[in-house]
Amino acid sequence: MLVHLHLMGIEAIHIETFLALAQKHPVIDVRSPAEFEHAHIPNAYNLPLFTNEERAIVGTHYKQINKQQAIKTALPFFAQKMVPMIEAVENILKTNGHSPIVLVHCWRGGMRSAGVAWLLNLYGLKVYTLQGGYKAYRHWVLQQFEKKYSLHIIGGYTGSGKTKMLQQMAQLQYSVIDLEALAKHRGSAFGGLQTPPQPSQEMFENLLANALFMLHHNSNQNIIWLEDESQRIGNINIPKYFYEQMRTSPVFFFNIPFEERLNELLKTYGHASKEKMVNAIIRIKKRLGGLATKNAINSLLEDDIKACFTVLLQYYDKAYTKGLFNRENVEQIITTVEAPTTEPLANIQLLQNLLNLKYNE
Repeated sequence: MLVHLHLMGIEAIHIETFLALAQKHPVIDVRSPAEFEHAHIPNAYNLPLFTNEERAIVGTHYKQINKQQAIKTALPFFAQKMVPMIEAVENILKTNGHSPIVLVHCWRGGMRSAGVAWLLNLYGLKVYTLQGGYKAYRHWVLQQFEKKYSLHIIGGYTGSGKTKMLQQMAQLQYSVIDLEALAKHRGSAFGGLQTPPQPSQEMFENLLANALFMLHHNSNQNIIWLEDESQRIGNINIPKYFYEQMRTSPVFFFNIPFEERLNELLKTYGHASKEKMVNAIIRIKKRLGGLATKNAINSLLEDDIKACFTVLLQYYDKAYTKGLFNRENVEQIITTVEAPTTEPLANIQLLQNLLNLKYNE
């Protein structure tokens, strides 16, 4: 039967081959909407074989009766989706260069992906399925964080424009991973004020593993640049071993004047909702202290945003200093870069000048 399927144009492939092909061809995730929403392979399309409710019914029959009954229960659900599914795949292929090749997976590489693969192949497409399904992909994701990377860290107090600098570096073809963009959070208590909801922990890990994979395959640069972060970004945790690598990697600390950073914060958060700002301040009340909390909130309510941010920036400077120097071999891995402004291009030039000196010694 397996040989027959292969001859008809259905081939089960290993995760590494699957991901390499996924750079050119669409990935069709046939799991239920709830499974997909929780986490999925980045850039995959969700064409669920079953709704959340249908999946529960089929799963119950599989567990409580037998596989054959589950299949009988599933077939009517599948039948009504066949034509819409083919049409959806046709539309996806139009946006992907019309190549008649698709990659299909479910949770464990079982009946759901086999059923959809059969349908799409019957319609005339070349179909690759993922051995082990999404479960195998998750195993691969976790393996990526055990690997050794050459990381360089951009450091600086809050308001230093580190994220803007990384974004500009990416445009200049440096190898960059923006952890805050992946986590949809800017890292402080105020980091979620103007961003969409954060992904699940699992989805963040998928995005990070994908970013590492893409840099490895598409960049000729060995060094990966990241922003100095706490292990926790909002509700997301950076995977332990990868974070430990970040903490032992070279740090380029941009020392930018307080007033410059204060103005940068005002540009970033100055128009945020007062209610959300107050709630964010209250969340850090224990660490900020009662008097500082009171002064910050009073200034905010009196529309003196600058005075409010001055209090908060003083707190974050102390907290960041503690985190910056709480590293092993701190004197060997931290290089201070004196920078007069938060202007990203100017600071990248300062960094490159420093790197040129360092590597040409």
